[in-house]
Amino acid sequence: MAQARVKARAPRKESVFGERFSVFAECLLTGVWIAVACLGVVTYPAAFAAGARHLRRRTTHEGGGLREFVADFRAAVRGGWAVGLAGWAAAAAVWVDVLAARAGIPGGAFVGAVGLFALIGLAVALLRAAAVWTPGASWRALLAGAGRRTVLDPAGSFLIVGGLGVVALSAAFIAPLAVPVLGAVAAAAVAVEERYRRR
Repeated sequence: MAQARVKARAPRKESVFGERFSVFAECLLTGVWIAVACLGVVTYPAAFAAGARHLRRRTTHEGGGLREFVADFRAAVRGGWAVGLAGWAAAAAVWVDVLAARAGIPGGAFVGAVGLFALIGLAVALLRAAAVWTPGASWRALLAGAGRRTVLDPAGSFLIVGGLGVVALSAAFIAPLAVPVLGAVAAAAVAVEERYRRR
């Protein structure tokens, strides 16, 4: 009788569908957190790093919530703001290249295309660096390693580019939809890095 009661009180295992759906819902919630944390303009690397760390905790069944996300964001923003500033400078340089291409300057189209591909590569490297960030890690070392992985793992890099494309399309169709989808991009970066690590 006592054994029957113990069995009755034992927690039920979550179904595979339920677990996957809860991870998907967590990605969408994390996207909202990332979007709010990105409001600081230069804080987007720290926001993605905190979001990725939160999703890593979630997929390994560790504790964590908004309080841990905020703590991670504060730790990541200490060096991450400079990375964010450099990212905006790179985006401005590419915008100048695109304007030169539109103005019809000789060779402008080639320079604009190269600049655009370089900016996409930098975005992928940044997301890959954010996906493996831990408190106390050097952003310079993270970006150097992520740059190598971006080149050595083109399949994973294309998966992240696809995630960025989904955000862009979501924003084009329904702008508010791009906010929760940011969490899916962070999750894609985490998955790509985990795939690379296991290889």
